[in-house]
Amino acid sequence: MSWQDCPAVERHPEVVSGAWVFAGTRVPVHSLFENLEDGATVKQFVKWFDGVEEWHVRAVLKHEAAQLKAERVT
Repeated sequence: MSWQDCPAVERHPEVVSGAWVFAGTRVPVHSLFENLEDGATVKQFVKWFDGVEEWHVRAVLKHEAAQLKAERVT
């Protein structure tokens, strides 16, 4: 399972040094996990980061959960 399989993210060498970002934005995916770790809610994150929509966040969380589940089985 790869981030390439998640429609909510994209990666381009010339955007944020090639980091995975939310599709159509320059917001790195890792910023979601950092903010959640610091206690932010999904709604707060979407409000704070222009262009990121709730479906983006939910898709990333779903993808990460599936990836962790797949790793557990392997």
